[in-house]
Amino acid sequence: MTMIVGYASDERGKAALHLAGMLARSAGDDLIVCTVVPAPWIPGMAKVDAEYREFLAQEADQALERAKSFLPTDVPTAFVRHSARSAPAGLLEMAELHDARLIVLGSSSAGVFGHIALGSVTDRLVHSSHVSLALATRGFRCPPDAKAVRVTAAFGGSQSAEDLVLAAATVAADVGASLRIATFAVWSRPAYTTQLGTDSEDLVMQEWRKELDKTVAGTLAQVKHLPGGPGQVDTVIGSGSSWVEAIEEVGWQPGDVLVLGSSELGPVARVFLGSRATKILRHSPVPVVVVPRRRAEELAERATED
Repeated sequence: MTMIVGYASDERGKAALHLAGMLARSAGDDLIVCTVVPAPWIPGMAKVDAEYREFLAQEADQALERAKSFLPTDVPTAFVRHSARSAPAGLLEMAELHDARLIVLGSSSAGVFGHIALGSVTDRLVHSSHVSLALATRGFRCPPDAKAVRVTAAFGGSQSAEDLVLAAATVAADVGASLRIATFAVWSRPAYTTQLGTDSEDLVMQEWRKELDKTVAGTLAQVKHLPGGPGQVDTVIGSGSSWVEAIEEVGWQPGDVLVLGSSELGPVARVFLGSRATKILRHSPVPVVVVPRRRAEELAERATED
């Protein structure tokens, strides 16, 4: 299959290329590195518009030439300049044209190094794409022969979350990685006086963990019975007084990829992140794959039918 890489000739572009190389090598996919330029308008009498379009086309071609030096030679790659009304629209057009499974993008250069920050293009795609998105952390780099080692599915306990876990299991099997089911809980203790304790809050947390363990166990049983499923499946709960603490508590390693699903409040066929998923995305220390709800359902069905 094919992955589309949205390439910009700056720090974002290098991170996207490194992530795309790792994912494509792991899945045995081809890459199409794409730079989007504005679609032509009707040229004016002075031909200024035509000259400007020619300038943008030359800049795009030069950027694609530079991109070749950042990709390893073992991943089949095509380099394309595509005209569209906007960068998000152009990337979606390319994904549909080539039946791509994934669009790979970098983070905004205005974000925190080592984390994901949405720019104008990624923010729009995160709320409109019908194709799964892979987002690199700012400054992401990996060795030339790197592969995905572990896929972590963020589990929220809903039906769509169960579909996401099954979808992540399929992805993990496709790339030869292990699977981890992770749940994150931000637990801020209220300020108490010395006469009042926190025992009641601790009991609530314990009960929540018990219920969560039951739900995860049911989903885990489905994963373990999948034909061709991942060889290793682990579960983990990360908790803390902030999202940073909760996400860091589960531990991360090179080759990790975090998988998030769309909110149940958003369109079924498109990516739409809820507030919880958005917070996880922004604080993730590893690349994130965001899967539209319908795509998660399709992958879950494929997993159970194989």
